[in-house]
Amino acid sequence: MVRKLDYHIRLAEDDRAALLALPFRIRTYERYHFVIRERDVANHACVLLSGFAVRSKMVANGSRQIVSIHMKGEIIDLQNSLLNVADHSVQMLSSGRVAMIPREDLIRLAFERPTVGRALWTDTMIDASIFREWIANVGRRDARTRIAHLLCEFSLRLKIAGIGEATGYELPMTQEQIADATGLTSVHVNRTIRGLEKDGLIDRSNPRSILIGDWRKLAEVGDFDSGYLHLRDDEQAAI
Repeated sequence: MVRKLDYHIRLAEDDRAALLALPFRIRTYERYHFVIRERDVANHACVLLSGFAVRSKMVANGSRQIVSIHMKGEIIDLQNSLLNVADHSVQMLSSGRVAMIPREDLIRLAFERPTVGRALWTDTMIDASIFREWIANVGRRDARTRIAHLLCEFSLRLKIAGIGEATGYELPMTQEQIADATGLTSVHVNRTIRGLEKDGLIDRSNPRSILIGDWRKLAEVGDFDSGYLHLRDDEQAAI
């Protein structure tokens, strides 16, 4: 968490020490278990130490819309904890460990240390930027473009988190979950991924493995511009 917050807002050593001194307890969640459900009271901010998680909303007919994916080092429940009552659910995609920080302690630290508060605020603003891009992806791009865009985003975020490379990684989502994130059916997702593979844009040694031969070509197909991720200049140059 400290490394991620420091990515955009440089933290002084005493700020870093104060963050690391926050009280917390570690919980292990199994795959598909909920960290929090919509309408629950959120008493903790949760930092993902390992594994993957998603935020999602359910609609009246029981359909699910995944609105974001999260990975190691990210605060997966800061928004719910600051708003007190959860307006969306957070669910594990895989088994993983989560550090539970009492919300009042984190809020107190944010006010006591303005740089920490600004770092947390920046983190939520980048989350919001990603939400906006996902809305545009579902609302205005065709299936091929949606999937290519999602694959490009994963490649950069996994690379920055230190758990993948821009040109090769293990996809943490099933085709059904990708469908819930892109507003498509599982069948449509399967057909679209096969099409990307047939066209030589990606290669798969197994259903979860993604190898990208020409990253820029896939980004062009996916209408992908990394600006919404707000990467540092040195990271942008490395793409």
